[in-house]
Amino acid sequence: MKPKRTEKIKWSPKLAYTVGLITTDGSLSNDKHHIVLVSKDIQLLKTFKKILGLENKIGLRKSGYTEMENCHHVQFGDVIFYKWLLKIGLTPNKTKRLGKLKIPNEFFFDFLRGCFDGDGGCSGYWDKRWKNSFMFYTRFDSGRLHFLKWLRNKLRRLLNIKGALSRERRGWRLKFAKKESKILFSKMYYKESLPCLQRKCKKLTSFIKIDNY
Repeated sequence: MKPKRTEKIKWSPKLAYTVGLITTDGSLSNDKHHIVLVSKDIQLLKTFKKILGLENKIGLRKSGYTEMENCHHVQFGDVIFYKWLLKIGLTPNKTKRLGKLKIPNEFFFDFLRGCFDGDGGCSGYWDKRWKNSFMFYTRFDSGRLHFLKWLRNKLRRLLNIKGALSRERRGWRLKFAKKESKILFSKMYYKESLPCLQRKCKKLTSFIKIDNY
């Protein structure tokens, strides 16, 4: 159970990160008070629980988006937090409705890191056409094109980076090449010991080190 909320919800870097996770790997139940986060990464769910002060157990369920069996999840009830999430733009059945969110610029890159840990990823390879040329990409996936368009426009305004949108088998993808990925990395991981999914941070860090050296 979650401790009873006694004060108004205020934005913070850690809270913005959890909003990013809920936006991508989470959902709001139709009962108007339950919130669920689904992930195959136990470490991510433990981080989520710690930030929000949850004592709820990590259970197993089927993922509604990927249809994978036995995905780990955390579910908790919090009417005030639920209503606050509605106010910033999240809704039940977000796959059909997700779009622009009210995220303060001050906390946007913490939110983005949450999105990256939820439905993002990176990949890299040696380009055989050029000697010692290493390529890597950062991506954000979503079932809603409108959401990725908003994300892209926001990053264009804040960082002057564009990325590229493409249609994928299960939805849409916003993808950034090496130069823009480095800019994103410096903003998402702006200091050490930030809450994050460690395996993704380490993978992206290794790509940047390979390219640098």
